[in-house]
Amino acid sequence: MTSTLTLKNGTSWSDAWQQCLAVAPEAFRDDRVLNLWGAAWHEDGRALPAISPVDGSPIAGPPRLDTAAAHQAVRASLDQHRAWRHIPLDERRARVAATLDALTQHRRLLALLLVWEIGKPWRLAQADVDRAIDGVRWYVDGIDPMIEGRAPLDGPVSNIASWNYPMSVLVHAMLVQALAGNAVIAKTPTDGGVACLTLASALASREGIPVTLVSGSGGELSEALVRAPEIGCVSFVGGRDTGAAVATAVADLGKRHILEQEGLNTWGIWNHTDWDTFSAAIPKLFDYGKQRCTAYPRFVVQRDLFDDFLAAYLPAVRTLGVGHPLAVKHPDDPYPDLDFGPVINAAKAKELTDQVTEAIDRGAVPLHRGKLAGARFLPGQDTEAYVQPVTLLNPPPSSPLHHAEPFGPVDTIVLVDTEAELLAAMNASNGALVATLSTDDRATFDRLAPQIRAFKVGHGKPRSRGDRDELFGGFGASWRGAFVGGELLVRAVTQGPTGERLPGNFPEYHLMP
Repeated sequence: MTSTLTLKNGTSWSDAWQQCLAVAPEAFRDDRVLNLWGAAWHEDGRALPAISPVDGSPIAGPPRLDTAAAHQAVRASLDQHRAWRHIPLDERRARVAATLDALTQHRRLLALLLVWEIGKPWRLAQADVDRAIDGVRWYVDGIDPMIEGRAPLDGPVSNIASWNYPMSVLVHAMLVQALAGNAVIAKTPTDGGVACLTLASALASREGIPVTLVSGSGGELSEALVRAPEIGCVSFVGGRDTGAAVATAVADLGKRHILEQEGLNTWGIWNHTDWDTFSAAIPKLFDYGKQRCTAYPRFVVQRDLFDDFLAAYLPAVRTLGVGHPLAVKHPDDPYPDLDFGPVINAAKAKELTDQVTEAIDRGAVPLHRGKLAGARFLPGQDTEAYVQPVTLLNPPPSSPLHHAEPFGPVDTIVLVDTEAELLAAMNASNGALVATLSTDDRATFDRLAPQIRAFKVGHGKPRSRGDRDELFGGFGASWRGAFVGGELLVRAVTQGPTGERLPGNFPEYHLMP
């Protein structure tokens, strides 16, 4: 790439860190972040080194607590919960609204932290912050009928979430949970987002919101954050392996839970001719390098339409812009409009590259492989966490790419000849969050869509997680526990009438009271 690129003015990690020290000195100390529990910031925990996926440079790492300290934080949160649950709704609403005002004031800094910590392009980092703010405002304005006749839980809500959407998923959930009358606990994700979450938590804590923010390994902290008797509800977003362990624990203990897990979201093509609409959707599907729970990494295509599919798909993939999220030609230029930057870390980039190589060695056909030489980089920067888009035809059943979500910019295509094969290929992962079926005939869609094991199925257009009044959940192994969104998010973290059954994906033996 041209050597004329430079870093946009005022956007270095050092610039962001100095702003954090100035905005929230109680939460940031020299070169480390602190843990928040008992309404106070603590310089405890073992601060681990961390590097930015953007260019491999050092950034602030999580101050990891041990099990004993995590239990102490949970007990302190219960004390906060017992006081907060009796605060009148109008006062809770005022404090959450004030927090949203503070988040809005520091919107740019929060977005910049997301760029450096998890590699989001500027447009998507801002969108993550804005969705959190706008989504919680919707609840602030409309909480009254949702909360009528309901009470907070008996203990705080414990939040364990993945790193990819710290604001629009994790902070959004925490503030709605607090608005509903609960103290909230959050574990910072292991792979990134600690500074962004620390700043957001500091702004909330200043307004009197009972927030606890701790760092540590999932294995070491799960005893406190999942199994502790003080916990009233567990909200988890992450992979199936960890989610399965959490699901077993909450089932054994009878805890209320919301467990969003991965699934292989698929896009089916059957008797379809509107290729212009399909082609226009492809670049959007690569936002943030498909590092999101509602990404579509699998296309199941009717064999007779494969040539038309490629003619629509490949030109769209070749337009994707990848590179350093802050690299510009002149320091005062606008932020670059990229589809994605790095994946979360160099280890993930290597994992994806190795999976692609292995799948090809075992018979998958490479249809598209982007080259890093065409990406937008600063001169000499570390590029180990970057992966250009890859598209494979027919990954072998022995490959993880055949049955699991890659969580990166790797697409796979499976060809089918019958409707039965279409449905089997679209249901390969035993449940997903979203799916789409492109077919010209509405009657065909109405007949096939109910047989697709996804919570949301789009007709020729992608589905998203949604927010505000849109419900969200999953089928099969992609979800366990209460569904969320709109009124159901409030119901999931409050107690209703005796004998109430929460809408959700519960095993038969464990319907939550």
